[in-house]
Amino acid sequence: MARDLTPADAPALTDLYGDYEWWADRDVEEVRRALSGTEVAVGIEEGDELVAAARVLTDGVYYANVFDVIVASERRGEGFGRTLLETLVDHPDLAEVVGLSLLCRRGLVPYYESVGFECFDPEIEVPEGESEELVRMTYRQEG
Repeated sequence: MARDLTPADAPALTDLYGDYEWWADRDVEEVRRALSGTEVAVGIEEGDELVAAARVLTDGVYYANVFDVIVASERRGEGFGRTLLETLVDHPDLAEVVGLSLLCRRGLVPYYESVGFECFDPEIEVPEGESEELVRMTYRQEG
């Protein structure tokens, strides 16, 4: 069953993150704060168990970025990811948003294509009439 997640779901979501090494250092209080600041957070439950989740940060008009798509490691391949992404795409809080996007590892591109996402052309038209390649950048904190 799909439903919106709230900060009260932080313990279950933290447990789910613990399935994967790169998220294993997340603690309940940080996850609670993240859920508090997330416009759309969806989870898929089977019985009382949270088996999949994703968060979306959005301005509600132009952009919505999907983060932290996760399916319990022992439940992968059972269709929970597809259900999760369909729930996000159809979420009423995202109905007016022009662009829903996500970043993924290269090996997951075929999966996301199978559920309706497509690769973004890194080249865009600029007002001067030419095109430029986009470059993704992240801030690296020193120290």
